[in-house]
Amino acid sequence: MMSFLDDDLLARIHDRAAGYDRDNAFFTEDLDELKAAGYLRALVPVDLGGAGLSLREAAHEQIRLAAAAPATALAVNMHLVWTGIAKTLRDRGDDSLEFVLREAAAGEVFAFAISEAGNDLVLFGSRTEAEPVAGGGYAFTGTKIFTSLSPAWTRLGLFGLDTVSDDAPKLVHAFVTRDTAGITILPDWDTIGMRASQSNSTRLDHAVATADRIVRRLDPGPSADPLIFAIFANFEILVSAVYTGIGQRALELAVAAAKGRRSARTGLSGDRNPNTRWKIADAALAQDALPPQLDALADDVDRLVDRGDQWFRGLVGLKSRATRTARFVVDQAIAVAGGAVFSTSSELGRLYRDVVAGGFHPSNEDSVHQTVATALLGPE
Repeated sequence: MMSFLDDDLLARIHDRAAGYDRDNAFFTEDLDELKAAGYLRALVPVDLGGAGLSLREAAHEQIRLAAAAPATALAVNMHLVWTGIAKTLRDRGDDSLEFVLREAAAGEVFAFAISEAGNDLVLFGSRTEAEPVAGGGYAFTGTKIFTSLSPAWTRLGLFGLDTVSDDAPKLVHAFVTRDTAGITILPDWDTIGMRASQSNSTRLDHAVATADRIVRRLDPGPSADPLIFAIFANFEILVSAVYTGIGQRALELAVAAAKGRRSARTGLSGDRNPNTRWKIADAALAQDALPPQLDALADDVDRLVDRGDQWFRGLVGLKSRATRTARFVVDQAIAVAGGAVFSTSSELGRLYRDVVAGGFHPSNEDSVHQTVATALLGPE
């Protein structure tokens, strides 16, 4: 599989990561270079002006980007997820989001405004009000959290709940532009990790999406609509790729640390220590299991394989394993590297903080286990 991002670009991105983290700054230079490289058009089909990568190929690039700079990869992920969603639908004969692909090819940057504080229904319900307005559009009022790419997005995908129409309740999915009135980006991103993503909260106060940007009106709760599948598939696979990349980099750092340490007691280098060797091997065994799972799921999306009601089991399971494995590998790497990791200048220390974010992305562990149990045992 050929690489889309060249090694020199990834090296420059890697070199900037520590500074962004230290300063709690957005990855402006990284984004400029990724745009120039055509990476934001990676999943856009060639006939629409993009690079035509498959989801599997994009996931591999995200692994490489995350190994260089996790926060940069996580934030770019949100744009790639939207283009992936639009591609997944188009591949299945649904062109309702083709405008996403065309506008991404033209340089627009897409972001997600889905997550809400305390909303454990995620895509199956919303605390944001979606009010019908004249002309067929909707006005959205509410607060979204974890809006990655906050300083740079030009198009925002969002949803809310319509409780007043004759056929209410309906979950309304739509897009707005950055210059839409009623959008306020709150400067509240001061976190322990993934700092460069600048995933600020977004306040919506009667922010109107026009009729031509209303893409779905769905019943609350689980849905068989292709949009919901496309969101879950692309989000879970690409997020899993980011955390797979974090684990990969942590393993590399563990190996380097082992080779660079020497025992004062025995005189042996760390890579000769049986305990160190066991920890690294244990981390590698866990890490090695992820890429085949990632490839299998992404390839099935690309090839339009029908997994029926087992799709969601596979997708949430991958996300759970990828994020939990990344934390395990980072922990093992820290045990190998020792106290130097406690310094704020340590890359492994930064990965330790970044990897914590994995537990906050949908689906959380409670939801994962509920989904898998339902797939195997039926509804409660």
